[in-house]
Amino acid sequence: MTTSTHPLDDLDAAEIALATSAVKTALAEDAGDDEESEIRFSYVTLREPPKREMTAERIPADCQPMFSPDDCFLAEEIVKGDDAVRAELVERYGVDPADFAECLVCDPWSVHVATPDFEPLRWRDDGGAARLIQCFLYWRNSEADNQYAKPIDLLPVVDLNARKVIHVSRQPGATPPKIAFKNNVNYHRASLSTNAYLATTHRPPSKPLHVVQPDGPNFVVSDDRGRVVTWDKWSMRLGFNYREGLVIHDVAYDGRGVVKRASLVEMAVPYADPNPPFERKCAFDVGDYGLGYCADSLELGCDCLGHIRYFDVTMANSKGEPYVTKKAICLHEEDAGVLWKHVEYRNGHNEARRARKLVVSFVATVVNYEYLFYWYFNQDGSMEYEIKLSGMLSTNLLSAGERAAEDGGDGGGDGAPKHGILVAPGVNAQVHQHMFCARLDVGVDGAKNVVEEVDLLTGCVGKAAGVDDPFANAFGPVATRLATEKTAARVCDQTKARTWRVSNPAVMNPITRKPVGYKLVPFTRGPAQPTLLTGGACAVATKGAFATKNLWVTPHRDDERFPAGEFTPQGAAGQGLPAWTKDDRSLLGDEGEGEDVVLWHAFGVAHVPRPEDFPCMNAEHVGFSFKPDGFFQGNPGNDLPPPDVAGSKEDGASACCAAK
Repeated sequence: MTTSTHPLDDLDAAEIALATSAVKTALAEDAGDDEESEIRFSYVTLREPPKREMTAERIPADCQPMFSPDDCFLAEEIVKGDDAVRAELVERYGVDPADFAECLVCDPWSVHVATPDFEPLRWRDDGGAARLIQCFLYWRNSEADNQYAKPIDLLPVVDLNARKVIHVSRQPGATPPKIAFKNNVNYHRASLSTNAYLATTHRPPSKPLHVVQPDGPNFVVSDDRGRVVTWDKWSMRLGFNYREGLVIHDVAYDGRGVVKRASLVEMAVPYADPNPPFERKCAFDVGDYGLGYCADSLELGCDCLGHIRYFDVTMANSKGEPYVTKKAICLHEEDAGVLWKHVEYRNGHNEARRARKLVVSFVATVVNYEYLFYWYFNQDGSMEYEIKLSGMLSTNLLSAGERAAEDGGDGGGDGAPKHGILVAPGVNAQVHQHMFCARLDVGVDGAKNVVEEVDLLTGCVGKAAGVDDPFANAFGPVATRLATEKTAARVCDQTKARTWRVSNPAVMNPITRKPVGYKLVPFTRGPAQPTLLTGGACAVATKGAFATKNLWVTPHRDDERFPAGEFTPQGAAGQGLPAWTKDDRSLLGDEGEGEDVVLWHAFGVAHVPRPEDFPCMNAEHVGFSFKPDGFFQGNPGNDLPPPDVAGSKEDGASACCAAK
């Protein structure tokens, strides 16, 4: 019978014999059969494990791990089968219980406690922790019908551990709101003909636009699993996991390091309606559901256009079984317009180069929203990150105080929402934000980097040299080194063209006479946007403090991965970046030579919905760039050859620059 041992227990006789035997065997193999050697051991003892590995860590009792897809399906099943919910739907709205299976739709949302009176719901009657998920209800007349045009005002809360509905929230008021069961505002090709006021047929199709690469793509995919990608002068390794989805590793340009690891690590989504029960409507989509779990299988010609290389990904389901999401990652090239151009006006000589970019992307459907994630790698040495937001608005009914009296209001409303917009008759799409956080584990020409904030300021730069500004035309860049974590918690300032430069003090650029670097340029995709707009006491603000700043910088630590904490469902406030940065660690290294730093860039979209966003939302764009700033000695695209215009034509005209 064997007994378990503790890692700090002394070695026993069997362990000593095993260790010395391994050494003797290895030395005998080195010496060969014809050579004998006498081995003496000075000591054989336990090497104690690191203290960090011996420190027990437990999941806090009041938080929950991420919801799996199976959890979300289970929540809907529980709500549809709950006798009290079914009875109330029949009583309030006269629906036929026989229609519940097909017509009742439940959107599962994590519960982030926003009011003290909701706190008791976190615990079951037997004292165990509840695993809460709230379900926004909708009605649809068929699978192709748009349920978001038919919201229902009941909001059941499910305890997945107890497998039952433990609470149902309702809008206050004596008269239930009216449900527009015949509100036909559809996008699905099978139901377009039923629309009440939108188009009922498709417009004529456009003439074909084909992206053709007759010689094949320029990227090369190698290694045993086909995840190492080289293209032009770029190289990288692609990864994928259940939470972050796509991860880009070991990004280098012409053999020089740029970023060691890049991914999206969190997303805070607050909704702005203070009317109950919507005050707790919010989500942390990465931590609550996992972008990898929500990844779509992509379709040729729809999600990606051109010569495509797809990658399947393998993950584990809630039973611990492996499953494959086919075509989860898309790799392709795109034309990116003119990279550079100049016409010498004296003789008319034209030199122009068109740009290509490598695109690595995936798409996640998180309940109602589609998030389309794109990494771009450009021939000017820059890399970009863009998120496109599409899908369906999460809708609700007007509150009693907003509804007109004839629609069951309390007499004070005019039929218009105060924290949203009507996108269909009686249907409120609430104002909300999407606050993203990208994690960039940078390594600009090496592991040790420093970060500076660069502002463009009015007036003279370098007055110590005796420069005056009599004509008031001076302005220039002023760099401030971010020495510690607290000083590195920064916000964007468009009035100063603010950027953040990551440089390597050990590598100098002979042209600029400054350390080589890259700069983070915010909001290069879409307009500039604010940081988190909620009040400080909001659950999103206390749990998602990362969204109150646009930049955080920390020394690299393997266990510092998610800026709102490891466990967001029902998790505690102040986890993640606020906890990591409270000690204000140095970002400069022991002697100012730089540190292995991680940039956390928070950016987002403040979404005031429009009727034009319904039924399916046209894509909103947001993103940033990471551009070389003194990394090269000149334009890295200067050596591009003149373009091949064989695939382009204009009636009666010839090519402008390829033949010159």
